[in-house]
Amino acid sequence: MASNGTWNVYLSGEIHTDWRDQIKTGVAARNLPVDLVSPVTDHAVSDDVGVEILGPEDDPFWKDHKGARVNAIRTRTLIASADVVVVRFGDKYRQWNAAFDAGYATALGKPIIVLHDPSLTHALKEVDGAALAVAETPEQVVRLLDYTINGRL
Repeated sequence: MASNGTWNVYLSGEIHTDWRDQIKTGVAARNLPVDLVSPVTDHAVSDDVGVEILGPEDDPFWKDHKGARVNAIRTRTLIASADVVVVRFGDKYRQWNAAFDAGYATALGKPIIVLHDPSLTHALKEVDGAALAVAETPEQVVRLLDYTINGRL
């Protein structure tokens, strides 16, 4: 928790739905002292950052490798400074980066809230096992944050 009493919450994972906006709205509605941060969610910007800043690559493997490493500077720094990490898995795309973020946060001893549809429970059993809470909706995440911060239901 920041010295001003604000909690840093990192929102990792799926970028194709508005779950982050729902959490932001819920946090604001409950007036929670929370700063929400996340990876860059613009797919094109995230994919191209390495070659845009550090120069072109002929091989797509090296383009992706360079971009992933540049993105990791942001991701690892924000997870390291987070009080809580929320990891969202959607059902349409494989979120390997979210699985990595969950593992990294666990290695750092960060509390993790996993967010996913119940249909993914079996596939995510190991990730869920590392989490301190498994939520099905963004509203549940907001309620978990409210309880954690304020002790209120």
